[in-house]
Amino acid sequence: MTEPRTLLCFGDSNTWGFEPGTMARLPRHVRWPGVVAERLGDGWYVVEAGLSGRTTVFEDPLDDLSGLRHLGPVLASAAPVDVVVIALGTNDLKTRMGASAYEIAEGAGALVDLVLASAAGPGERAPAVLLVAPPPIGGLGGWAERDPLGYEGFEEQWREARERSLRFAVQYARVARVRGVAFLDAGAHVLSSEIDGVHWEPEGHAAFGRAVAAAVGALALPG
Repeated sequence: MTEPRTLLCFGDSNTWGFEPGTMARLPRHVRWPGVVAERLGDGWYVVEAGLSGRTTVFEDPLDDLSGLRHLGPVLASAAPVDVVVIALGTNDLKTRMGASAYEIAEGAGALVDLVLASAAGPGERAPAVLLVAPPPIGGLGGWAERDPLGYEGFEEQWREARERSLRFAVQYARVARVRGVAFLDAGAHVLSSEIDGVHWEPEGHAAFGRAVAAAVGALALPG
């Protein structure tokens, strides 16, 4: 019996399935990795590795959330992995990171480099990579509207984040091109929710999941 190929989805709260407005987790079949699994079928095994607050490489002083530090152990635990989808960068927009769109994309590039230098794929080859540019964020006023005490001044931690996020697609495409990996602009398929400006509605997960499945299906993989 042939083993299914493995797809690792490495991301933040939008990979985890954070539901805008409720902070609950969307059901497995609604989250975009679940949509991908359904579209790819039995020939693939999809590993969900989403974590709320996760950055690319930046150290968050409020928590241990660096994707660069997490990715190696996650890769090793899921190996052998045929394809890694890297969908990170939104949390890097927070004011305390002090990062430009260029620097955030370079942070994502460091994660790509880690995967390409690994032996986590079949036959100890490196897995293929699909690099995702997060969509632009929207208005953030909904947080304080729902919970004035908990989120008063919340927008201060996202100063000029919308403007920087609008440059993600160009910068991530550059990083993918330099490294010779596949690229997907999430903003072409999903809009950040009007409820909180950061997370995705179920229809966004569905559209993005279909796009990821198509992109993965188009990859030329060994074997």
